[in-house]
Amino acid sequence: RKGIDIAGKSGQSIIAAASGKVVYSGNGLPRYGNLLIIKHNDVYLSAYAHNKTLLVKEGQLVKAGQKIALLGRSGTQQNQLHFEIRRNGKPVDPMRFLPKK
Repeated sequence: RKGIDIAGKSGQSIIAAASGKVVYSGNGLPRYGNLLIIKHNDVYLSAYAHNKTLLVKEGQLVKAGQKIALLGRSGTQQNQLHFEIRRNGKPVDPMRFLPKK
């Protein structure tokens, strides 16, 4: 897996990094727990794994900054968000897309 793990408290809000369409909302992929995948355009997807609760469904349109899930530890041992960005299906460093803070 590629991406970053961001620790937090159970139940914290997870927000969409950018606007797009939810193309996956479920727990059918091993090691990802409750997973959301958002398609932003023909090139980029973002993935949010290990959620406690998924708040959006497949096919739903979301806006940047919208609350999409609650942080949890499904599929892992500690409360964390596993965040990935994929460009044309290949993982890229998500730090390039996050604020510098």
